[in-house]
Amino acid sequence: MLKKLLLPLIGAAAFAAAVMPAQAHDVPGGHGAPGQERLDVLQEQRLPDAAGRTGHMLTVTFAPGQTSVPHVHPGSVFAYVLEGEVESQMEGEQPVRYKAGQSWYEAPNHPHVLARNTSKSKPARLLVWLLTADGEAPVSPLKK
Repeated sequence: MLKKLLLPLIGAAAFAAAVMPAQAHDVPGGHGAPGQERLDVLQEQRLPDAAGRTGHMLTVTFAPGQTSVPHVHPGSVFAYVLEGEVESQMEGEQPVRYKAGQSWYEAPNHPHVLARNTSKSKPARLLVWLLTADGEAPVSPLKK
């Protein structure tokens, strides 16, 4: 049942990611800062049926072999691999590889200790939907 509900959403979001131009947006570590993945915001919307919450849809692009800085998201995250293959590891869990067409969920405030493009020659791109409190940054580096 959940798959039937998510497939049209994922399809529409993937289409939007492919045809919509990225919007400039200040996201910590975003826009391809040296050594960091590129974050492009596709849409941000306050949610009238979830007072005080904002939904964010963005793409994350990893250069070949690139690894992200360990980070945390303040709200729930749904990630879908648009192209390539990534390895992801949440704190306390084993690393998992995801290929194009696969997805995963991240619980709020669960440290994301590894996210990397497994290819040394091709980029990897994710479509990410996440939830935050209004005005809250969607991602923050882990404090050391």
